[in-house]
Amino acid sequence: MQISFFEEFPNQNNLTKLKLISFQTKLYLAAKSVKEFQILKSQIKNKRVKEVIYWPILENKEGYWISPWSKRKALKRIFAELQEPKNQNLPVMLDLELPFRRNPWLFITQKANFFSNKKLIRDFINNHSGEVYLAEYYPEGKFKGGMMKFFGLHYTSKKNHKVKVIKMLYHSLHPFKKEFLTKELQRGKQEFGNNYLLAFGTIAKGINGNEPLLRPEQLQQDLQLAKEIGIKEVIIFRLGGMDKEYLKIIKALIR
Repeated sequence: MQISFFEEFPNQNNLTKLKLISFQTKLYLAAKSVKEFQILKSQIKNKRVKEVIYWPILENKEGYWISPWSKRKALKRIFAELQEPKNQNLPVMLDLELPFRRNPWLFITQKANFFSNKKLIRDFINNHSGEVYLAEYYPEGKFKGGMMKFFGLHYTSKKNHKVKVIKMLYHSLHPFKKEFLTKELQRGKQEFGNNYLLAFGTIAKGINGNEPLLRPEQLQQDLQLAKEIGIKEVIIFRLGGMDKEYLKIIKALIR
């Protein structure tokens, strides 16, 4: 099972945690432009990092995350940059979340752009030449999953086989029961196969600044369940929270 990491704040202190990594990994780096991403990527010297994926983020006033309620001008800027010939094969992760805590006024100002923004996102997912990773809200069953699709937060693509779905399954934020998780993960695995990935955490605070931290014992249980179901890749939020205790659990699971 591939263990990868998100890093929302790729500063020197957080990237230094790569020194702890002694196994092959992937890194999803947040940046506000491809140029910024390439500069950050060039600073990563650990040969255990086999791939670095661009995670575009917006300004807070633009919505920060990607959704049909993000500022249209910002979405067009991000996608236009990725359509440039030199960037067309770049692996990209879209963090599909609502701008509640960043700029809730966008629900009003972007209401008229909802459907056109949704189409803009869907067209990018369908047509981007590189791999596209979609970080989506945790699974809630078929009905709520359908609602998420309508609101432009979950996507499927029959046109682009390179699309991978990441379900953000943060046990530190939600009291998921094992029976529910097992059922949903099996359903996701059946629907998406090896393109179904999981995100676990949080082992460090994110942009909201108040995220509770995941107990090491819970991380162990989450990883074990993912391994039993046959999930090919798990991404941990985030690299900056790595310590020897978490590392010991991860290394035991990937032997």
